[in-house]
Amino acid sequence: MTGPRIRVVLADDQHLIRAGFRSLLEAEPDLDVVGEAATGREAVALVKRTQPDVVLMDIRMPDGDGLWATEQIVADPALAGTHVVVVTTFELDEYVAQAIRAGASGFLVKDTEPVELIRAVRVVAGGEALLSPSVTKRLLERVAGTLNDSPDTRPLEPLTDREREVLALVGQGLTNEEIGGRLFLSPLTAKTHVSRIMSKLLARDRVQLVVIAYETGLVRAGQA
Repeated sequence: MTGPRIRVVLADDQHLIRAGFRSLLEAEPDLDVVGEAATGREAVALVKRTQPDVVLMDIRMPDGDGLWATEQIVADPALAGTHVVVVTTFELDEYVAQAIRAGASGFLVKDTEPVELIRAVRVVAGGEALLSPSVTKRLLERVAGTLNDSPDTRPLEPLTDREREVLALVGQGLTNEEIGGRLFLSPLTAKTHVSRIMSKLLARDRVQLVVIAYETGLVRAGQA
């Protein structure tokens, strides 16, 4: 596979998990594991030093858990090109929704098939969200359950009517192709709209757009 290599950091307090992930990823010609961390603080320091494309981040770690580490990484402007994927034992870990709201680009379960793990790293490195529509619905309904009945629509003010339409469909888990079909646009035009929305709302990726769609009331729990 040609093109730039994808640089990955592994953050997990279990050595066997890290070793397994490293073995799988480094067998691929376009993936490099540039470091490993066993605690949250180690992970943040390592990511700042190496500036990887993707971090596979365990939630439950000592000395600053994965949620805290994710918040630190996402808040650092110098790490805008780094995408965090939360890795959890359970499909809907109690902290996953918080991690997504903190800026994680998606999540994986630890027993994910090897081919899916590799695909996930490539997808996230390319700036896409790592949430299937069904998972998006369940996860964001958890997020929506914590919101007030009167959503704050002020973040939507910079958007055109068309961009609001597109954002609502992103919030429902639709792909660019599906959005194009729904609005009679080409997939490329839909992608352009999504990119502009991300720029206007200062969103890192589509996952954050989904969160914004719920938080502003564009999408309601049960609608997706």
